Amino acid sequence: MEERETLDIYKETILLYLGWGTSYVNKRFQGLEPWQVAGVTVVATLLAVWLHGFIFKQQSISSRLRKFFFRITRKLPFLAASIQKQLDKALNDLSSSVLTLEDGMTYVTSLPAQGLTESDLLTKVKEYSTMGEVCWEKGQVSGTVYSGEEKLTKLMVKIYGDFAWSNPLHPDIFPGVRKMEAEVVRMSCTLFHGGPDSCGTVTSGGTESILMACKAYRDLGLERGVKYPEIVAPVSAHAAFDKAAHYFGMSIVHVPLNKKTMQVDVKAMKRAISRNTVMLVCSAPQFPHGIMDPVEEVAKLALDYQIPLHVDACLGGFLIVFMEKAGYSLAPFDFRVKGVTSISADTHKYGYAPKGSSVVLYCAKKYRHYQFFVAPDWQGGIYASPTIAGSRPGGIIAACWATMMYMGEDSYVSATKKIIDAARHIEAQLKTIKGIFIFGKPEVSVVAIGSNTFDIFRLSNAMTSRGWNLNTLQFPSSIHICVTLLHTRSGVADLFVEDVHQSVAEIMENPTEKTTGRGAIYGMAQSIPDRSLVTEISHGFLDCLYSTELPNQEKSHLNGDSTQH
Repeated sequence: MEERETLDIYKETILLYLGWGTSYVNKRFQGLEPWQVAGVTVVATLLAVWLHGFIFKQQSISSRLRKFFFRITRKLPFLAASIQKQLDKALNDLSSSVLTLEDGMTYVTSLPAQGLTESDLLTKVKEYSTMGEVCWEKGQVSGTVYSGEEKLTKLMVKIYGDFAWSNPLHPDIFPGVRKMEAEVVRMSCTLFHGGPDSCGTVTSGGTESILMACKAYRDLGLERGVKYPEIVAPVSAHAAFDKAAHYFGMSIVHVPLNKKTMQVDVKAMKRAISRNTVMLVCSAPQFPHGIMDPVEEVAKLALDYQIPLHVDACLGGFLIVFMEKAGYSLAPFDFRVKGVTSISADTHKYGYAPKGSSVVLYCAKKYRHYQFFVAPDWQGGIYASPTIAGSRPGGIIAACWATMMYMGEDSYVSATKKIIDAARHIEAQLKTIKGIFIFGKPEVSVVAIGSNTFDIFRLSNAMTSRGWNLNTLQFPSSIHICVTLLHTRSGVADLFVEDVHQSVAEIMENPTEKTTGRGAIYGMAQSIPDRSLVTEISHGFLDCLYSTELPNQEKSHLNGDSTQH
């Protein structure tokens, strides 16, 4: 009886408001002709559609307004010339740093009339392989080459040669490669504690692994009725998530970090979740500072809101799975954590496989199905592919499989212990140097350095002059070293610490001195409020990578030689 009375009250209230609304509308349109009513309706509808399209775009309103402001500003005559001058200078500096050839070298711009002999070709290849001043073999490079063991290199070359012509697109012709790929995925699932239904695919690298997970969750979200899918990820998450959002018509919501721990702010992540969120992201560890995000806490959010959670372990995945057996404990981060639905991990980093191999793993096949692409009505037959590529190099898959089998658990655990020991040693020693500090609490292989006393990019320049190649980071300004097996060789870690110590001592003699060289370029790029200028500079850099034009000074040098001869 009480329920019926309550319903009657609700009905009366609704009818009252409907009557009020109807009366208001009728009063507003009183005296108007039918064509005027129709016109107002059409205009209002078009305005609503435009407003909806303006609000619900891939980029936020604030981002679009900033771009519009800077676009207008750059057209002002007194600013345009100055901006272009600075832009040209930055591009010229980049060009000079990239387009470096040894004396007498020129670019090949057309096929030789006759093919080179094997001997001549090997001589030519030797010229290319010895270009550059940085010698990674000495262990003075951050990340990049994760093993470098000569015996393993020769083995990979041999295995790749045996499978150079194979292609997993044709499993009927190359069943061995199909079996190898399936075993790489299954071994990886086992390492990350996947259950019987866990699965995955081999990809060309971490970026593709991340792209595939984002594509899968976008399609899952679309099926659930999400029209404007969003990725919620820490600001420290790999840029591949931004790339995925760009490629797949998604939006990405960046969540700030805890400034002390450099982990993602879980409360801020909770506030960022909306009805459009199709996936949450954690890093284990993240690239900039080597910090493990609180996967367990974020996984609780994922369960509460029924949203997939992707753990990006591309960088350190094949370290963290062995750390417990190497004597270092970590908070749970893999499929043991309820709520984690997918993981990306690079076999070509600490898995020590050749470049061009990674895995993306799912806790269940139902998620992987959204990654697949099928064209059932193509005239060439039913086209189905698991990843972005159609044809894929079977040689890489075979070499990856061979590397994992060659290493075995014992070698992986041993290598992990050496690397973590070296990273902890470097961290401890750097903390004793006045003028610099370490970001957060690095638990894996990356140690990030900052300074409140001087421009940290000066330290990057100083270390470069001593033969080191370190990663330069921004927002906040910092540099890091990613420790690999090369750094575990005798004396390498101590040499790094000593060079940092000496470099900082020299800088502290005049801590306010301006930064020059590449560090200045990076600092300048970081300080530019108009990020479209940074994009232009980056486009110029990428253009340089494909340039076969000699720098002006080299052209004149060669012209002088040809005149003399």
